[in-house]
Amino acid sequence: MALIAEWVLILTVGLAAGTVGGVVGFGASILLLPVLVWSFGAKEAVPLMALAALLANASRVAVWWREVDWKVNAVYCATAGPAAALGARLLVKLDVRMIEAGLGVFLLVAVPLRRWLIGRGFRVTLPMMAVVGAGIGFLTGLVASTGPINTPFFLGYGLTKGAYIASEALGSAAISLTKATVFYSFDVLPRQTMLRGLLIGSSLMAGAWISKRIVQQMDASQYQWVLECMMIAAGLFILHGAMAT
Repeated sequence: MALIAEWVLILTVGLAAGTVGGVVGFGASILLLPVLVWSFGAKEAVPLMALAALLANASRVAVWWREVDWKVNAVYCATAGPAAALGARLLVKLDVRMIEAGLGVFLLVAVPLRRWLIGRGFRVTLPMMAVVGAGIGFLTGLVASTGPINTPFFLGYGLTKGAYIASEALGSAAISLTKATVFYSFDVLPRQTMLRGLLIGSSLMAGAWISKRIVQQMDASQYQWVLECMMIAAGLFILHGAMAT
């Protein structure tokens, strides 16, 4: 009975996390990972989240398929995938608390910095996205989630709403696939973990379909405001978590 209640909680949080992630393009890992750590322990939670995130991002791509920016994804993924593999190989050897703290600070600074740059006509270009892909891919290999730090760069490239969600999700799916492959090769993704990840990922996928209607009801300015609020909240959460451990 206790096991059933535990899984009801996990899947309920997964549905909510998938809905939030489907609206803003990130946040699912931040909401779901603490529950996975509590249920399965930190060692299994990270590969579980990598597999579940892969399914969640794939579902966001499916929901917004017609709005994917294939050009920016080709450039981003070309460097993000190999860098994520390198980061995942180092995951078990490094203390990443300072990296997580740095990500939290970055998110807090990113909102005012991005507004300041836009006011001066700055835009992210395709060559810049190659550099961004390498950096974010490597960091995502090291820590459980860096989804929020993708946001200012994809927005800076000029994407918003469905185009932003789909394009960011496709890039993140490529990184999640790389991480899952590396974890599998190191025998930290056994069959039981894979089955759990598929079940948890299905709840995230359901949330992605729910989120589409929410996004369609927002105009561009409302969506921008929601994204910036979530970036600040994510930055505070990540920074607090890094300082508390």
